Amino acid sequence: MSDITTPDFKFQPYWWDAAAPVPFEERDPKNGYDVVIIGSGFTGVSAALHLARGGHEVAILDRQNPGEGASRRNAGFIGRVLKKSYSELAAAKGKDKARAIYGELNAAYRFTFDLIEKEDIACFAARPGRFIGATSRGHFNALAKDLAVLEADMGFAHTMLPRERVREELGTDVYEGGAVIPDSGSLHPGLYHKGLLDRTVAAGVGVFGRTEVLAIRELANGKCEVQTDRGTIIADHVVVGTNGYTSRLGWFRRRVVPFRAYMAATEEMPQELLDRLIPHGRTVIDSNTNIDFFRPAPDSRRILFGGATAAPLGGPEEIARRMKGIIDRVLPEARGLRLSHAWDGYCAGTFDLMPHMGRNGNVHYAMGYNFAGVTMGSTFGRKIAARILGEPDQDSIFAAKGFPTMPFYTGKPWFLGLAMRYFDWHDRQLARSA
Repeated sequence: MSDITTPDFKFQPYWWDAAAPVPFEERDPKNGYDVVIIGSGFTGVSAALHLARGGHEVAILDRQNPGEGASRRNAGFIGRVLKKSYSELAAAKGKDKARAIYGELNAAYRFTFDLIEKEDIACFAARPGRFIGATSRGHFNALAKDLAVLEADMGFAHTMLPRERVREELGTDVYEGGAVIPDSGSLHPGLYHKGLLDRTVAAGVGVFGRTEVLAIRELANGKCEVQTDRGTIIADHVVVGTNGYTSRLGWFRRRVVPFRAYMAATEEMPQELLDRLIPHGRTVIDSNTNIDFFRPAPDSRRILFGGATAAPLGGPEEIARRMKGIIDRVLPEARGLRLSHAWDGYCAGTFDLMPHMGRNGNVHYAMGYNFAGVTMGSTFGRKIAARILGEPDQDSIFAAKGFPTMPFYTGKPWFLGLAMRYFDWHDRQLARSA
């Protein structure tokens, strides 16, 4: 693999160079807490921080080291979109429901930036904008139509660029034009998560890594019994925020579809080359359902990128070679660059492609982010904390209906390959529509 990787290549997230997960709390948890939170990602730490500051005694449990999951593995995009476009939602659910959904996405976008500013977290949070590359003329037309309706109804600005102007945004000729979303954001997800976790610990939260939750049982008195591999804990409330790392908890496993995602980082490059490849420093995605995505690193002269989501790739070499193929195809001038990092991790989809939050008794949950985990995880954690604290006006459109599953599904997505082939077929059909 030395032909495509640097001598110091690491099969681990680039973000961990600045914010590596570390062990927490070698001692066992206590027998009782006001709130036990399962999962130490954005959802869990956001909930814990606000609950602790509201006077509750809180413990976070994670079967890995805190921060080892998707929150310090993702691309660090801050947007206000879903896998279902605004037009799709309006056609299926009506414009009022679509406006409510995208209004809450916009509120989550603003909340995330406000939280970073309020907590003074140095995580390179910025609004460089996003470029969406259209993979065909049919995709370009559909993108233009959807964004025009979204701007008319919600005021979300955009600019469409024809094919001959793509190089103003990205050093490539593979796209048939595209769209610029001028205020989409980005951050360093490792430093963002570390900042939230540090403040959570400072607020008095007990954080326990390498602690697996085996079962949750509601007791007759309304409290919850949390069974772990380190003992049993009694809590007034439980929060489940495990997303793509949901393992033992059957009700939740049957409602999320975990899938493997892949990313890589190039070695450092001359600034002039980086400026040609991504001239305005924006985040970049393409218009396919199964996207390729790119962004400049916020703290070095590298490009971080990913794709091939849910592909059945093997170990580090196969992942690195697949990632190198993606960047070489889209950004030919990067062909001489080697990879310094490659990694994988687990995200989670849902059967309706929507995030979900809610509660069963005193067990609260938020998961199934469908690539919107930075903003929605941060926001849902805050909303769940507010519900437990009895604060008003914390309703969510994403809690307004049930959390769907599929008959006989137990948490192992045997159908994932078929689903990805369907998405590819759908993209080809849209491409032919021009």
